[in-house]
Amino acid sequence: MPILTGKARLAGVLGWPVAHSRSPRLHGYWLERLGVDGAYVPLPVRPERFATVVRGLADAGFRGANVTIPHKEAAFAVCDVVDRTAERAGAVNTLVFRDGRIEGSNTDGFGFLESLREAVPGWRAEAGTAVLLGAGGGARAIAAALLDAGCPRLVLVNRSGARAEALARTLGGPVEVAATPPLEGCALLVNATSLGMQGQPELVLDVAPLPAGAVVADIVYVPLETRLFAAARARGLTAVDGLGMLLHQARPGFEAWFGVSTRVDAALRDFVAADIPRSAG
Repeated sequence: MPILTGKARLAGVLGWPVAHSRSPRLHGYWLERLGVDGAYVPLPVRPERFATVVRGLADAGFRGANVTIPHKEAAFAVCDVVDRTAERAGAVNTLVFRDGRIEGSNTDGFGFLESLREAVPGWRAEAGTAVLLGAGGGARAIAAALLDAGCPRLVLVNRSGARAEALARTLGGPVEVAATPPLEGCALLVNATSLGMQGQPELVLDVAPLPAGAVVADIVYVPLETRLFAAARARGLTAVDGLGMLLHQARPGFEAWFGVSTRVDAALRDFVAADIPRSAG
């Protein structure tokens, strides 16, 4: 492991809780492999302390941070400037501290699309209806990315219908809200909630109505094989786990903080996956 110097670049991940995050393992792998003088650390932060902690990190010389559940919308509010990805999603997952300013972007949508394209060669957003479960920070970014990529019909399903309606109005375009997932004729089903994550309630959903060519993606990556993922595979559908999104969304932040470009390969995936339970059981 490289020895840090007084010039080390520092970054981390802000969440509550944050112990589930494999971002420190992911960035640590890149830092060591590339010989970067830097460190990336987990930062558990209570919601009521979020803005204070972010400004403190900037003052302490950190280069930036990732933001995970439940802080992505709070991160948007604390930024001095946000780019189009964050503006479109209404949420921030990547902070960069530069010249006394807090800059925000959202790489979740980029990471999600890159993961799909990697796992399902030839996949196109234009292929048909996408059904998206959730209306939080991650869901907002994925929804915006799908629409911008040409999705012809996006259906939002969320426990709070009012929250989904608000998101639909913000996004504009071919967006609908439904109380239950309309799976018949669905080309892409995405779980963008925390349901199914280790320590959280399971997502209970019958995937039988999905057409044979549907793709099912779950952004949860702990465990790798969620109940939804397993059900989709059992039906012979193409299933995409959440690890690819994690790996790809990390690339822009790492380059901004540490000044080195990175890539996602099999060795990285295997290294990060080795620390993640395969299934909930």
